[in-house]
Amino acid sequence: MTLEVEIYGRNMDVTDRIRDYVNKKVGKLDRYLPGIEEARVDVSYVKSARSASDRQVAQITVRGKGFILRSEERSEDIFAALDNALDKIQRRMERYKGKRYRGRGDGRTVAEVLTPEEKEETTETLGPIIARRKRFALSPMDEFEAIEQMELLGHEDFFVFYNAATNSINVLYRRRDGTYGLIEPEIA
Repeated sequence: MTLEVEIYGRNMDVTDRIRDYVNKKVGKLDRYLPGIEEARVDVSYVKSARSASDRQVAQITVRGKGFILRSEERSEDIFAALDNALDKIQRRMERYKGKRYRGRGDGRTVAEVLTPEEKEETTETLGPIIARRKRFALSPMDEFEAIEQMELLGHEDFFVFYNAATNSINVLYRRRDGTYGLIEPEIA
């Protein structure tokens, strides 16, 4: 079963040739990542681009339960832009799938499973690794107490605290001009 693909064109007509090409190529993306609910392809012609080689734009957006992956590429030919965007979205799918689905199931840690050569390769391909984790108890306080506590602890950049006034976790940080900023996260 192939994936249903929505195709939209901006400042250009979506010809049957483009539509067939997109359906043929993008329709197979569910082979790379199961659980894709929607695939959208936007093709456009940007007349104001500085270079003629950047005028044809292809953007692919893939949505599924719990993920949205997007790639955009530019080229002087719309088919080349589509191919490059497909390559990029496939790499992103593999990376997402590796982070989410790859498991050992036997209770061993990654460090126990990987050989030294794979450990070096993993750090290069996956990017930064969390080297240290900290846990600490948050006691309720107001913003002024948090500033005082931040200075007492010698934290120069930021301080995480439980705001008693809003009943939420906030981040207090020092701005370049010497004043303070407050981050109040909300669940989206």
